[in-house]
Amino acid sequence: MSHDRFHGRHEARGRRCDAPGCEEPGEFRAPGARRPGFDGPGEYRWFCLDHVRAFNAGYDFFAGMTPEEIFQAQSPVHGWERETRAFSPTAGIDSAPRWADFADPLEAISARARMRKPAERKDGHALTGEERRALDVLGLPLDSDRRALRQRYSDLVRRYHPDRNGGDRTYETRLQGVVEAYQLLKRARAFA
Repeated sequence: MSHDRFHGRHEARGRRCDAPGCEEPGEFRAPGARRPGFDGPGEYRWFCLDHVRAFNAGYDFFAGMTPEEIFQAQSPVHGWERETRAFSPTAGIDSAPRWADFADPLEAISARARMRKPAERKDGHALTGEERRALDVLGLPLDSDRRALRQRYSDLVRRYHPDRNGGDRTYETRLQGVVEAYQLLKRARAFA
């Protein structure tokens, strides 16, 4: 392995320095007109050692940025504000399947995969996995309408409410699940 005295030197292979009138080999790259972004690494300009030093002395990374953008770019966590799927605690997967609900583990896995994929209703509205879970909580089919949703909600509230059960609070968590499912579905586009 050959060690070069200057870090960042690339073998020129016939490439000339981009500085006007310079005949030296262009061995050092500098940012070009197009910055790196989602569509690739951007363009580079190639300079000799003297011209890359001059370029670096006058280069301003923050040129054209607002003070807020500069402050954000200087943040030590810049770019890490949102979790990527690979680094999120759940790795992009909801929760583990309830294995006791399935006789075959493959059924649990396929049910989970179906929940992640948006489901199409006959009316063309797609339901998210969260909305489908809410339908399951209420015991409603995929193509239920707003009237069926309200009817099922009122039936389940009557069934699980402590006032209807002589003050028995054993169904309180089920009642809470029914209320949360109804609140989610009544705002869904499919039930508008």
